[in-house]
Amino acid sequence: MDIKTFNIVAPNLPAEIAVLMRGPTGVGKSHLGKAVAKAKDLPFVDVRLSIMSEGDVGGYPDIEGMKESGIMTMCMPSWFIRACREPVVLMLDEMNRALPGVQQSAFQLVLDRELGNDKDGNPYRLHPETRIIAAVNHGAEYDVNEMDPALLRRFWVCDLVPTADDWINWATEHALDAVLVDFIRQHPEHLRVDPTEVEAGTVCPNPASWHRVNDALVAMQMAPANVAGNKRPDGFYAVALGMVGTEAAIAFTDFVEGYEMVLSAEDILNDFDQHRDTIAGLGNDRVNALIEKLRNHCADNTWTQAQANKAAAFAKSLPGEMMVSLWNGVSATQNMPNIQKMHKLIGSDVVKAVQTSRNL
Repeated sequence: MDIKTFNIVAPNLPAEIAVLMRGPTGVGKSHLGKAVAKAKDLPFVDVRLSIMSEGDVGGYPDIEGMKESGIMTMCMPSWFIRACREPVVLMLDEMNRALPGVQQSAFQLVLDRELGNDKDGNPYRLHPETRIIAAVNHGAEYDVNEMDPALLRRFWVCDLVPTADDWINWATEHALDAVLVDFIRQHPEHLRVDPTEVEAGTVCPNPASWHRVNDALVAMQMAPANVAGNKRPDGFYAVALGMVGTEAAIAFTDFVEGYEMVLSAEDILNDFDQHRDTIAGLGNDRVNALIEKLRNHCADNTWTQAQANKAAAFAKSLPGEMMVSLWNGVSATQNMPNIQKMHKLIGSDVVKAVQTSRNL
């Protein structure tokens, strides 16, 4: 399942239906859990089951309370009490790497939405609007425990297979370095390498590791966009090597050193005539990147008539399929002032391009 489908389904399920995400490490399971919390405007509570003991989940005996009441009750963990008192998105991470006792407590939480008991024997129950999202590492490269089929049927199960487009969309939304994003756009084979296909212990790239490369290089004042087209700074290759491995690090470093800075949305909207010849010489991947930048700019800005005219001139310079792609991107932003301006300028051209495509 791709990320787009997950984001359509997961936030809109009834709160009592738990979600189980399965996938290899580094594909963004935690980020997806946070996205559900953001979509529902709920706090996100991350519980890493693989590092917990049984009492960390099921609670520890309340010795002092037993002295007073003669009844054994459990002191429950703070994250569970919070999920009972208020609605939250409760992320149960690495469930199938947890100790058996921890797994059993987690299973009870998923199955019954309750744990422990008060002095009257009543269990503590989750808030009715609290949502459970569990995540398991799935694949031959992991030392994990298989999950009981009887438990699986209590979840909405999704096997995550994120695409390069999924990651590019996410990275763009989170303002990752534009050159790094462009590298993945042009070389999607380096986004993730299956660890089972290489020698054990080899450092391999995955979506999360590229995020770390971005953050490390920016923090070290070596952001790819700032050094692109120049000799790499000392340490640049070493950072990439330690996070994405030899092959991806070499490809990425060579890409950055030989990079010609791509045009921005503002270059199109303000100075298209000046850049017309440059754009005509770009490959399809660079043109598609420009279309994506215009779409993102359209979503957050109101274009002047002059800017719309230049965007329309750019659109008319494109092959029919790309012009339709630009129009679809502008339309998807639901920014009506921009859409109305562009519709007057290229609407008939888009219709002709679509009709020509159908005839072919």
